[in-house]
Amino acid sequence: MSVSTPLVELRNVSKRFVKPLDAAARLANLMGAHHREQVVHAVDGVDLSVVEGEVVGLVGESGCGKSTLGRVVAGIHAPSEGSMSWQGKTTSAMTSAERKAATLAVQMIFQDPMSSLNPRMRVAEIVGEAPVFHGLVDKAGQDAYVDMMLERVGLDPVYKRRFPHQFSGGQRARIGIARALAVNPRFLVCDESVAALDVSIQAQVLNLFMKLREELRLTYLFISHDLSVVRHLSDRVVIMYLGRVVEAASAADLFRGPNHPYAQALLANVPTLASRHKRFAPLKGEIPSPLNPPPGCHFHPRCPMAGPRCSAERPALREVAPGHVSACHLNDGGVGG
Repeated sequence: MSVSTPLVELRNVSKRFVKPLDAAARLANLMGAHHREQVVHAVDGVDLSVVEGEVVGLVGESGCGKSTLGRVVAGIHAPSEGSMSWQGKTTSAMTSAERKAATLAVQMIFQDPMSSLNPRMRVAEIVGEAPVFHGLVDKAGQDAYVDMMLERVGLDPVYKRRFPHQFSGGQRARIGIARALAVNPRFLVCDESVAALDVSIQAQVLNLFMKLREELRLTYLFISHDLSVVRHLSDRVVIMYLGRVVEAASAADLFRGPNHPYAQALLANVPTLASRHKRFAPLKGEIPSPLNPPPGCHFHPRCPMAGPRCSAERPALREVAPGHVSACHLNDGGVGG
């Protein structure tokens, strides 16, 4: 892999979830009804690349598809369309051994550690099961290996015989991180991994992520709705809206000068010390349903600068500055018809 080859790269990736018609709907169709299968357009034609050692923040409102995109990157969901590459090689062209190695190299840390940890398994099993199964350590060395993983995330190995419910939220988050690290990954997908924690505990876990990045040379896709967390942690920020990437830039460039109207609205409502007397103006309207996304630019029903072109034509991601791309018709001649 050359220096310029991304560690992970998505090309025109879409993910749709189809709810088939039930028996009653199929019977009604035989009698002349016109029921159709429901299709959720969770991710719609996304390009994304992450280079080794980078922390990319993925931001957007609830329902924008960022968690689904993270699951595609982690290999939990297969894309409906498009391709995913690991170290420059598409997953479809890999041998079974290469695919297994890529799967182990990309691990996911979930939002709610309580629901993602098996309540019937002790911590020693939760952390030690996968490395034994994949042959990274033998059964005789499992205990020592688990101890090392727990110490790496700041937990005392003496508690490894306990069950998840016997730990605090912050401790459970660390157990989830230890489980992911146990198979020696190179890339971590963190899906709102600190959202359920108290602010003080959030800071501790974020500092742990940065420490692990330095020690293990990890690469992160950090999914969050909290822009202050993303700003603190990320080298580059990608903003999604209703399944599409609308803007991407380095964290410094994006927070200094967002280009897309949606990104501008998001950043304008981030509380800061300088804006303590400012009146915040939330985005008007609700995010449209992914069951029936609007045509053209998905943001046009809520955009104060939308014109006729916005409702008819999907804007392409264009470079508006070096390393800074945005998908808005304002960047290529306006929004008029």
